[in-house]
Amino acid sequence: MKNRMKFNKIVCVDKTKIQDWAIEELQSLSEQEVLNYTDYPESKEEIQDRIGDAEAIFVSWHTQIDEEIIGKCTNLKYIGMCCSLYDDESANVAVNFARERGIVVKGIKDYGDPGVVEFIVSELVRLLHGLGKHQWKEMPMELTNRKIGIIGLGTTGQLLAQCLLPFGGELYYYSRTRKEEWEARGVNYLPLNHLLQTVEIISLHLPKNTPLLTEKNFVAFGSGKILINTSLGLPFEKEAFQHWINNPSNFSIFDGDGKKELNQEVEGRNNIITTQKSA
Repeated sequence: MKNRMKFNKIVCVDKTKIQDWAIEELQSLSEQEVLNYTDYPESKEEIQDRIGDAEAIFVSWHTQIDEEIIGKCTNLKYIGMCCSLYDDESANVAVNFARERGIVVKGIKDYGDPGVVEFIVSELVRLLHGLGKHQWKEMPMELTNRKIGIIGLGTTGQLLAQCLLPFGGELYYYSRTRKEEWEARGVNYLPLNHLLQTVEIISLHLPKNTPLLTEKNFVAFGSGKILINTSLGLPFEKEAFQHWINNPSNFSIFDGDGKKELNQEVEGRNNIITTQKSA
């Protein structure tokens, strides 16, 4: 076996959900015992204390590793983001600042996407047919022939489109870049407000820290609609969403990560469907 370089210490800063077998693998790369925290730090000071003199850290999307923290943790050589790294702007790590200091920053691409799509389709079918305690319309509805908009046609959005196409519905998308190959397959591009006015259901697949939908967008979306969010955090203005969901004819579906920034009062509404688990 080839000799592998070791870090002085590796720290999993928060609840990264790294499994035990992977911790054992990390231990082979660390001179000291790997510190694996299973909760979230409550302050910058606590984050810095946890990192200490570590040369390598792993962190979930939940904890901010900003310029101040990186500047004070001078031994850092590697930051592993146990979450997607779509772009520097949406990351919870000050990626550019770290790289300017010679720190390697890596994220995960395209992980868990089939699980997200399965969650969306299963919860949508339950809501349309009234298989649980919620039912969208007075009579059960089929997923077939629904008008559905996908906002953010990245990897997960494309997988969702692939799953929905066989149902024969009308699929539309809005994305910052056009996807001509998907348009050729029957997923039609529309400007954002036009899409919201056209569809009955939207599914949001946007990077963290991308509050796209505003009050005027929710007005365009209107009533008797379904919003699904499995993005990390809320890709819309909270107050605008609250006004929209106050209409009992509207429904919203969130997975565990998508709902984290909802307050308890809003989450407890009868027309909001949530789960503790991350899709």
